[in-house]
Amino acid sequence: MTENQRIPRPVPPKAAPAVSPVLRRARRTVWAYFFVAGMIIATWAARIPAVKEQAGLNDGQLSLALLGLAVGALAAMQVAGRLVDRHGSTATILPAAVIGSLALVAPGYANSLPFLFVALFAIGAGHGMIDVPINVHAARVERLYGRPIMASFHAAFSIGGFTGAALGGLAAYARMSAALTFWIVALVLVVLSVAVRRGLLGGLDSTAPAPVRGDQDPTSPKPGGRARISPKVVFFGLVALCCMLAEGSATDWATVFLHDQRGASGALAAAGFAAFSALMAAGRLVGDRLTARFGPVAIVRAGGLLGACGLTLSLVAPWTFASIVGFAIMGAGLSCIIPQVFTAAVDYDPARAGRNLGFVAAIGYVGLLSGPVAIGALAHVTNLTVAMAVPAVLSVFIALAAVALRPDREGSVHPVDA
Repeated sequence: MTENQRIPRPVPPKAAPAVSPVLRRARRTVWAYFFVAGMIIATWAARIPAVKEQAGLNDGQLSLALLGLAVGALAAMQVAGRLVDRHGSTATILPAAVIGSLALVAPGYANSLPFLFVALFAIGAGHGMIDVPINVHAARVERLYGRPIMASFHAAFSIGGFTGAALGGLAAYARMSAALTFWIVALVLVVLSVAVRRGLLGGLDSTAPAPVRGDQDPTSPKPGGRARISPKVVFFGLVALCCMLAEGSATDWATVFLHDQRGASGALAAAGFAAFSALMAAGRLVGDRLTARFGPVAIVRAGGLLGACGLTLSLVAPWTFASIVGFAIMGAGLSCIIPQVFTAAVDYDPARAGRNLGFVAAIGYVGLLSGPVAIGALAHVTNLTVAMAVPAVLSVFIALAAVALRPDREGSVHPVDA
């Protein structure tokens, strides 16, 4: 490895012309699909109260219905990974985006618990089918760019989430039915998905240069062969689980914590999650430049520590404003961890990028979807402050585990960390 590859630094300006118009268009296209994925989940979330009332469910029954979302996502990610490895992300993204968008319509007609469970299973499956190929394709575009750009794609997901939540809120304010809201958003997303399709790169993802690694082991014998999931990929999944559990905990419990533990009003309590989300999106917008400068290990290590410090501030500070600031710091810290973990999972073995990413994403979503439930159960037997300390501890673990993301092959898009 050359000296220039060893020194973390931004890509020099003279390298910019090497990015072709086709590659720039591909980047914009993948950005659009991440936006679509964020819109689907956020639009559904914004209309949960209306769907809950329409189906006549109580909080416990709604929790059971939400399991359908988790089960559908986890199952679909495994299928999507294998489809991507066999047919390529280019061939998989558009059908997944169309199916995922149209699945959004189903909860608008739910009138019972079983109906809503099936409808949410469909949304979860649609999201799982989209999530894997867009991340694999994003990693492919990133490799061809020759510098980190993965965080910007995840920022698009966050922006889609903001947009979906805002539109859902406006629809609720206008007393529009959930079904009509879902139909309008779904059709717009289908049109967008079809319109940008031609910008995707052609060919199979496994045609990218295979990694040259000294740590190749029997769990990954040769491209195309059957192999067990590598222990390193399993470890990537564990890091993703810890990060997404922390994200899910802030999503579901930040508002409750501020209201119950700090006595904040409903509007002020909502500012805690808004601050968390805003700083997460902002962190992802600048994350690529930071990764190019410092490398993935430093970014994940600093992010884990920053997330732990922010959440700790929220839990120990007796003032509402300080707790809101703490959640904002937590969002900034966690913002760039998942993009780096997903990139590592794809780059570890490009021939099995879909399978590996599907596995890592599925393990991560276990944390995102079931972690808040565990936090609630722990809070029931202790208190919410103690329960919310768990994500802070897991964030410290992420910082300690960051060294596993160190690039170990030439041609990596990331600089080698010191």
